[in-house]
Order: sequence, then C-alpha cells, then structure tokens
Amino acid sequence: MEFSRPPLVHVKGVPLIKYFAETIGPLQNLTAWPDDLLISTYPKSGTTWMSEIVDMIYQGGKLDKCGRAPIHFRVPFLEFKCPGVPSGLETLEETPAPRLLKTHLPLSLLPQSLLDQKVKVIYIARNAKDVVVSYYNFYNMAKVHPDPGTWDSFLENFMEGKVSYGSWYQHVKEWWELKNTHPVLYLFYEDLKENPKREIKKILEFLGRSLPEETVDFIVHHTSFKKMKENPMTNYTNAPREFMDHSVSPFMRKGTVGDWKNAFTVAQNERFDAHYAKTMKGCEFKFRCEL
Repeated sequence: MEFSRPPLVHVKGVPLIKYFAETIGPLQNLTAWPDDLLISTYPKSGTTWMSEIVDMIYQGGKLDKCGRAPIHFRVPFLEFKCPGVPSGLETLEETPAPRLLKTHLPLSLLPQSLLDQKVKVIYIARNAKDVVVSYYNFYNMAKVHPDPGTWDSFLENFMEGKVSYGSWYQHVKEWWELKNTHPVLYLFYEDLKENPKREIKKILEFLGRSLPEETVDFIVHHTSFKKMKENPMTNYTNAPREFMDHSVSPFMRKGTVGDWKNAFTVAQNERFDAHYAKTMKGCEFKFRCEL
C-alpha cells in the first residue's frame, strides 16, 4: 500500500488530509459523553506528549497500564482515517469510559456534541516558528500529506494557512476565546518544557484529581522527551512504514524550544516576524520562541 501524497481537500474552507476530510461528515454524529476529555492542538504542538501525560494520570502513574496499547489506541484521534488502519471513530467505539480523545480540528469542524456536553478540553499551543519547522519535517515523513516542496515554499504556505488544518493563527486564537464559554485548560508547550511538574499540577487541578507527589515526579520522568522517544507505545515506530517513514525523519524528532533557529534564514525570520505581528495584533497572550 503506497500513498500517492494526495492533494489536500477543503472542508468548510479548511484544507485537510484527503482521508481525514472524509471523516468530517460521519464525525458530526459523534455522541460525546460528559466524562470525555478532549486534548486539542494544532499539529506538532505536543499532542502525543499531553496524551501520554493524561493517560498516566488516569492510570494513577501505573506504567504497565500505559503500555497496554500504542497511544493512538489509548487516545483515539477523532478525525483520523487511513486505508488499512482502524479509523479514530472505530477506535473510539472500543474505548471504555472515561475516554480520552484528541483532535487537531478547528472549531468550525468540531463535532457539536463535544461543545453541547461541555466536555473538558486541554489545549496546548506551541510557538509558530517551532511548529512550522516540525510540521515541515512531519510532512516529509508522513506520506498522507501532499509533497511539502521546498522549506521556503512550505513556510509561505504555513503563513497563508495553506497547510493541513489551515491557519495556525486562527487555531490558537479561537481555542483561546473558547475559554470564555467552555471548560478549557489552555497550556503552552514552552511552559511544559520549562517546568513539567508545575503544568501537570495544573492539569490535575483542572481534572479534579490528586496524586501523591512521588507519582507526579514519576509521571514527569516517564513523559520526558527522551523516555517517550524510546517508548514504542508513544514514538509511532509501530505505524506502517507506508504511512510514516521514520528513515526520512523520526516522528519524535527533537522536542525542543528554539529549533527554528536552525531552519530559518535571516530574511525568512524577518518576513515571518512582520507577518506574525500583523496577524496576531491585539492578541492578549504571548508565545515564547526560546527558553
């Protein structure tokens, strides 16, 4: 089974991976349960990291329980669809309560049931410069995407919202605004890198859960980038090679803050900064591009 790198398909104006676009209709019939928890991010913003953290919390820090299945089975990816692999909705049917769900969808495509049921949401936002570098590498290794082209052209497409899932700028802003009407814990990737224990305690408080201090420390240790990169239950090395080619770039590549400096030219950085300032003008929250 070879993927031909199909072009993106627009749904309500949002460009999506062809296979994922096919799920948006059926997904609208999703019945959310009040005790569901949704992990939402723009791609390449710490989704797998947060999924593992929350699953470890739900399992009381028991490592063997978190090893019961790869992360994409433990935390169904709502809009996921790929030939020859169970879809996110199919995986969800096998998932007992309390369910962890994940999505990259913008609000315009989110199943209404999740909003109606006031399902709690943990949203992770990551600075745009590191996102676009990570996304470019991901496009290269995950063949369900169209060919990314050159780094320079991909950067332009990202700024214009012409990549899968559309505009990063709109995504981070609309989920921020959702906090006003919906239970959303809005976290920043950079804060999680800087002080994971502090952020995990915020998650516990948001979920109304408590764990012993040593369990929290254990979770911090086992959800470090190094540990997760070595863990076949989180590093996606068990995904079909036709779908993800780790010889091109590993799914878990660096997980750092500031890697964009190794990719951006001075001219690209200046152009990006000018566009960013204009697009994010008046935005009440700030991102850090280095620690």
